[in-house]
Amino acid sequence: MAYNSKDDDLAYGEDHRQQRQGEEGDRGLIGDVGKRIFGGGHADSQQQASSQGGSGGGLFSFDKIHRVVHDIGSDIKDKLSGKDEQPQQQQQQQDYAQQGNQAPQPAQEYHSEHRFSSFAPERQGNDIKWYVDGCGYMYAVSLAIERARESIWILDWWLSPELYLRRPPAKNQQYRVDRMLEAAAKRGVKVNIIVYKEVTQALTLSSAHTKHALENLHPNIAVFRHPDHLPDTAALGGSFIQSLQNMSFSAASLTQLPGDSLKAIYGAHEGTVLFWAHHEKLCLIDGETAFMGGLDLCYGRWDTNQHPIADAHPGDLERIVFPGQDFNNARILDFQDVPNWENNKLDRTQNSRMGWSDVSLCFTGPAVQDLRTHFSQRWNFIYDEKYSKKATRYSRLSATRSGAQQAPGQRGLENESSDDQGGENYDGQEGERGLFGRSGGGGLRNQLFSRVSEGYHQYSHHGEGEQQHQQHQPQQSHAEHGAQRGRVDCQLTRSSAQWSHNITTEHSIQNAYCEIIRNSKHFVYIENQFFITATGNEQKPVKNQVGAAIVERIVRAARNGEKYKMMVVMPSVPAFAGDLQSDDALGTRAIMEFQYESINRGGHSIYEEIAKAGFNPLDYIRFYNLRNYDRINASGAMRSAEEASGVSYEKAREGYDATHEGTRGGDFESSRGDYQAYRPPPTAEYGVYEMDASSGGNYNQGQNQYDQNQAAEMGGGYEKHDQYKKDDYQKYQQAASNVGGRSGLGSGRWDSVTECYMLGGEDIRNVPWEGGNMDEIDAFVSEELYVHSKLLIADDETVICGSANLNDRSQLGDHDSEIAIIIRDTETIQSYMNGQQWNASKFASSLRRQIFRKHLGLLRPQNPEQPDQNFEPIGAPNLYDWNSEEDRQVIDPVSDQFQELWNWRAKTNTGAFEKVFHPVPTDSARTWQQYKDYYSRFFAQEQGDKENQKPSKYKVGHVVAENFSPGEQGVREVKEVLSTIKGTLVEMPLLFLKDEDMAKEGVGLNAFTEDLYT
Repeated sequence: MAYNSKDDDLAYGEDHRQQRQGEEGDRGLIGDVGKRIFGGGHADSQQQASSQGGSGGGLFSFDKIHRVVHDIGSDIKDKLSGKDEQPQQQQQQQDYAQQGNQAPQPAQEYHSEHRFSSFAPERQGNDIKWYVDGCGYMYAVSLAIERARESIWILDWWLSPELYLRRPPAKNQQYRVDRMLEAAAKRGVKVNIIVYKEVTQALTLSSAHTKHALENLHPNIAVFRHPDHLPDTAALGGSFIQSLQNMSFSAASLTQLPGDSLKAIYGAHEGTVLFWAHHEKLCLIDGETAFMGGLDLCYGRWDTNQHPIADAHPGDLERIVFPGQDFNNARILDFQDVPNWENNKLDRTQNSRMGWSDVSLCFTGPAVQDLRTHFSQRWNFIYDEKYSKKATRYSRLSATRSGAQQAPGQRGLENESSDDQGGENYDGQEGERGLFGRSGGGGLRNQLFSRVSEGYHQYSHHGEGEQQHQQHQPQQSHAEHGAQRGRVDCQLTRSSAQWSHNITTEHSIQNAYCEIIRNSKHFVYIENQFFITATGNEQKPVKNQVGAAIVERIVRAARNGEKYKMMVVMPSVPAFAGDLQSDDALGTRAIMEFQYESINRGGHSIYEEIAKAGFNPLDYIRFYNLRNYDRINASGAMRSAEEASGVSYEKAREGYDATHEGTRGGDFESSRGDYQAYRPPPTAEYGVYEMDASSGGNYNQGQNQYDQNQAAEMGGGYEKHDQYKKDDYQKYQQAASNVGGRSGLGSGRWDSVTECYMLGGEDIRNVPWEGGNMDEIDAFVSEELYVHSKLLIADDETVICGSANLNDRSQLGDHDSEIAIIIRDTETIQSYMNGQQWNASKFASSLRRQIFRKHLGLLRPQNPEQPDQNFEPIGAPNLYDWNSEEDRQVIDPVSDQFQELWNWRAKTNTGAFEKVFHPVPTDSARTWQQYKDYYSRFFAQEQGDKENQKPSKYKVGHVVAENFSPGEQGVREVKEVLSTIKGTLVEMPLLFLKDEDMAKEGVGLNAFTEDLYT
């Protein structure tokens, strides 16, 4: 049926920035203001002339910056991505396209013998299982680490040594990452870890802390950080250092950079890698069991299916689930002072955390060998580049013979002298290069670089090294392949390039996405942290063509009269702190703008292209977000314990962290007499398949000892300071023990109310309250449930799961490094598709149904203290209640009945959240003025000088109480509305700020930052 544009303006938004005839369509230097400068846009010719003619003293004119950026940027990106190899690849691309596939992008390393041009072939005989959210996944990882006999290999964007893999922490002290790895190392296991080496002032990951905290535990633990971020030596003169020393690089401040600074940050040498990150998340145990997916072993990722966002436990602090820095809300406050894991600035009696929705996997079989190949290539590349010409305690990993594509001759960078490799340590860390890279010393590098926007790298995504025992032999006794015992076909794909892997560019993940979407028969479900893609060549700077595949498949279905559905779940807002209207949120708004222009705005979006073909896009594809609520237990139970102890809950909570920290040096066993390191039973049968159930702090002389001046500032050193905290904790705990049950408010029953929107949970209207530190209406909190999955499910047959986001950073291959696995289970089950019987893959169907039920509130709450088969590594199959009443509700994703349920639930939940909490984004705010009326007047701080700023009317995420009656009647009204919420599914507000240019004057220096945001 032809589509009438008047049917529903949600189908696509008008392009308020009308493109002029002849305009090439690229985004301007600074968003739409750039169009006024370079031609086009709203400004008249006089304004354009004035803008172009400005000189500007110490600042470049806009066009000069534009030329500098693009001249340098194009050169660097060509060198890093291997575009000089383009002629040799043209015929390969044509051959691939003739097979009916999307031609690979220039610089791809072509593997004609492998599907999707991947480095790895398809592998049969694997066994695999899924984990929805971090609770079960991290429990399974803990079991596998505990059972490791020979080796543990971890590749992460971020790894937090103090992360607890089992909860609550008070009952699982030995299951902290650092303590588990130390125990493994002591029993002879070799631990090799690669983490992304962040730009130290752009991110708060503190990979230096990860490295030193773990390597100091045992010689068997080795950590590489990569890549080094080295400015070109010639660019270090002039005003470079002066401009950077006291500058925080938000998107707004980028426009103030002088030219040589811009050059240095962008990169003026082929060895410079500033933008891109190692984003893979994988863990290999004994070369036989693999974990991978969307979850890093770091703060903020552990979560249960019901996603509690309150974590106040007035009756017993031992019930804390998210200790220290792990209680985080990136929309309110970014991680700070990561090396001091217990130092959390977010008050949990006033604020919620942000829930984390994610998917990961565990598998065994021949495909594991390809992950071993990928990891060992990366490890050896870093080793050859940094350590091959000097004596260190590191060594290369053994070569593999998997049939996967091998990296060509992994050697150090060309023209790198032996002096450079073996030179003196200039910044106090052995093996690290100094500020001036290969040409000299200086310990300023870690102080040099900055935030190239607030979105810079969380968007981006995490390695160097120093300590593998000299006895670590290059040949290990791993099995060459995992046992071929399963019935699942798997293929590894990746995004890798010269900078990340010393190979020509591979983007087999993008190839897989495009081909699987085009070949899908009935439906595609996508769950991803980002959605930035192009439908052709008109959406510069976006290049990946996943959007083109989506449009082609939907238009084909529409023309053929096919019933076809695509559902996309993604975050409503990128997880960066700040009010969306503030200057500091330029990066956040830029990402949102790119996403909306991929979906329904700008002239070439997915919705618009489908509409141009004469069809209503909403009949085929819709977008959704997730959101949830909770209640902080700042009730009478908390007030009673505080009054009896004379200690506030937050002070007591700090004492809890200090008490459970152990020692800073990692000598956990000697400091806690009741803990014994795990020892595997001495049986021949024991093995993997026997499944019976950041930069703060200073390091002195290589030891994990913190600067005494810092300790003195805290009041006489850590030991004395921590003892005060521990005393507060003990006083509070003693008082809390006398509080009593108080209808569940003291016993812990109602420390969270998230069960109320899950299957079998109590009706929120029946949950008790006792007046305390705040009124009940003020205790309710809401936040977006952050979607971090990187998942595609097609036709309940094929699954793509891994680390790759749906954006250029992850899909192009020469940007962030990524890994993903393509899964097709040959074991089928009888299912339905559009009312007709359908043989579905057991793995894909169970995973999709589990996710849908969680979003709809059709799963029971998950208890982290009652592990089941979904908490175990591979060997114990996934537990799923086939043919239950709830299962039958989600069995057929294409049927009208299911679609009506899904969309009704999303609409109902959206209305309830908007009435109670006024969250943004929202379709109610199409202009900035409407945004102010709907949101800012309640939650934004009144502007003024810092000393005289007035607080907001309500705390972010809390109830807009004036929408309800005063007193108890208002509480009853709020609970009545909340009782209509089930699950976490909400509509994505596609009309949000539709009538505005969201990024305004940023994206500051857009030609410079555009690749970062896309």
